[in-house]
Amino acid sequence: MEQKLPRREEVPVELTWRLEDVYENETLFEKDLEIVEAMTAELAKMRDSVTQNAANLLHFLTDYEKMSERLYKAYSYAMMANDVDTANQKTQAMKMRVMSLSVKVSTDLAFFEPAVLALPEGTIEVWYKEEPGLLAFQVTIREILRGRAHSRSAEVEELLASAGEMAASPEDIYSMFIDADLKFPEVVDAEGNRIQITNGRFVPLEESTDRNLRKEAFRLYYETYKSFENALAAMFSAQVKQLRFYAAARKYPSTFEAAVDRVDVSPAVCDNLIEAVHDNLDKMHAYVRLRRKMLGVDELHMYDVYAPMVPDATSRYTIDEAKALVIEAMAPLGSRYQDLLREAFSNRWVDVVENEGKRGGAYSNGVYGVHPYVLLNYNNRLDDVFTLAHEMGHSMHSYFSSEKLSLFDSDYKIFVAEVASTCNEVLLMEYMLGKVTEKRERMALINHFLESFKGTVYRQTMFGEFERKANRMAEEGEVLTAESLYQTYYALNQQYFGPDMVSDELIGYEWSRIPHFYYNFYVYQYATSFCAAVAIARRILAEGQPAVDAYLEFLSSGCTKDPVSLLKIAGVDLGTKEPIEQALKLFEELIQEMEALTD
Repeated sequence: MEQKLPRREEVPVELTWRLEDVYENETLFEKDLEIVEAMTAELAKMRDSVTQNAANLLHFLTDYEKMSERLYKAYSYAMMANDVDTANQKTQAMKMRVMSLSVKVSTDLAFFEPAVLALPEGTIEVWYKEEPGLLAFQVTIREILRGRAHSRSAEVEELLASAGEMAASPEDIYSMFIDADLKFPEVVDAEGNRIQITNGRFVPLEESTDRNLRKEAFRLYYETYKSFENALAAMFSAQVKQLRFYAAARKYPSTFEAAVDRVDVSPAVCDNLIEAVHDNLDKMHAYVRLRRKMLGVDELHMYDVYAPMVPDATSRYTIDEAKALVIEAMAPLGSRYQDLLREAFSNRWVDVVENEGKRGGAYSNGVYGVHPYVLLNYNNRLDDVFTLAHEMGHSMHSYFSSEKLSLFDSDYKIFVAEVASTCNEVLLMEYMLGKVTEKRERMALINHFLESFKGTVYRQTMFGEFERKANRMAEEGEVLTAESLYQTYYALNQQYFGPDMVSDELIGYEWSRIPHFYYNFYVYQYATSFCAAVAIARRILAEGQPAVDAYLEFLSSGCTKDPVSLLKIAGVDLGTKEPIEQALKLFEELIQEMEALTD
């Protein structure tokens, strides 16, 4: 039988998120847009007086934060409404309106940071004493002053801000193309069922035990991307060009250095990651050999990468079963953490199933003053259970930081964003391994953990290295064409998977399906965060309450310190290679355990 996606209106309401918690109706959404415009106009009048004295600066920052809360709330509402039905022209228009307003706010208030940066040394410290209320904005002010070397005049800052909407175009075009316009062929399984391939269904198809189905789905999926290779290369090239524009405008030597400075992290952190992973590629190659052995194939192909190595233990989990597992597994974090998860699941913070036009993948979106939301495309797989745990980790990070801190201080940086999510995954894995005694089920769970290491540490590091190479190529004057991007990606795939993997030609087009390449050097942070999360979770399980208290303090700290310092609160130092080396040692131990179980 043919498997079609439901239309949005056909999805049961209990499986959808309740956006009425943000705005009960669109009238209130429109009203907030009007208030943001009015507040922005008032703040813009302070162009020449914002740093005249401490009182003015406090007045500006106080109103700016109130306005920003309304703007972020409106943006979240429009974005989430559109993400569940990307072809809906009404929600498209809402999203575009908020984006335009965001650019207008940035443009009209672009004078603020240059004005703060123009203050004489020591002025802020004097003003803290004159106006103690400014101490509430100490983190924000410190972050502005940190960028002194890369700031420009008020006029140039205004121009850069006004280019924001244009700079977002590559990601917007790419997102619209792959989520709304790109259509894939159908694939026929061994029983004659016709299955519509989608971005959301691709990995589940690749997890099939039917190798012919995997091979055909792989071919049809990547041939579809290949057929648009030049357009996709142009989109990616446009993304790199806008990054280069901003890096040059702000006097950074490279787009990468601009990106890591934005999150207040040393380039050495990423360098350490790539070097440590390269030093441990032998473990990845051992995993590939194990996979080939367990699948019983003479040649391991890229369409075998997701196939379960333990096919007899491919358990299915309803969303209710997944929720119960996640709640139980988080017991080490305390009853309040578990109660918040129950509240999220009972009160529709989660949008569960895939429908026509719904954005692919999964994410958590924290709405300050309301609560976080989670988008899923749930397919009843073990991976989906872990995705739920992952996204709820993000949500709890947002919840705890927002509960304790102001809007500006609660906005934790991207670099630490993946720690809480991955810590949840590790705790879930340890919980499930602790319960399972049956050999095949245990092997299935170890397989999943191995897949997490492969997919998060090795794969995301490979993605990060591709991103750096592509940007460096452009910075050295090379035109980013479909062919040059293909060759760069294909060579990295061969290096990372090693000689026991057949790197099928079509895998060279995989770069074109990765939306994170439009997130400005985001991907390497999955790998650093995963390694940090492994260390934190194991510390929690070994040390108990003291480690839990330290971890909850980390979750409640927002952006009040630089990311590496925040992780030190939880007992991890990413300024060294040690967390990466320790995590990959665990990967090696898991491979050895799996080998012992298969002998």
